[in-house]
Amino acid sequence: MSRPSTSMPSPAWTDPDCPVARALDLVGDRWSLLVIRDAMDGARSFTEFRRRTGIARNILTDRLRKLTAHGLLAQQTAPSGRRVQYVLTDVGRDLFPVLLALRQWGERHAFEPGEPRSTLVDQHGERVPDVRPTGADGAILDADTTHVQKTDGGRHR
Repeated sequence: MSRPSTSMPSPAWTDPDCPVARALDLVGDRWSLLVIRDAMDGARSFTEFRRRTGIARNILTDRLRKLTAHGLLAQQTAPSGRRVQYVLTDVGRDLFPVLLALRQWGERHAFEPGEPRSTLVDQHGERVPDVRPTGADGAILDADTTHVQKTDGGRHR
């Protein structure tokens, strides 16, 4: 898997010390997350990603290249042997909770009451329950009950 070096901050990082900023540098544009969403939903081919998202060919080519270079997608030969397909890696699958949180936020705040929308269901057809982060004591965590603590190579400072 190819990842940007973590030993020396890249001048390309928006904020080299912030995990949120680094993650957004890798997948923070609309198209990257929609490609990952569709890969999670079974899309594999360039044509399928394009059909599902409506993304322009040049932008899709760029995003697939970037997501592959950073280890979120891997290229495989399609079963026909004639084309390349894209599959999620473990790194890409690790974005599931992120997309789930975005989906659930969108369900709460981006639709009018009664407006049609898609629903994420589990393998039994049941709606996926709302995800809420909890602390070690089981209490619900939010922006008022957490803070950022800087670390230095795993050591708190």
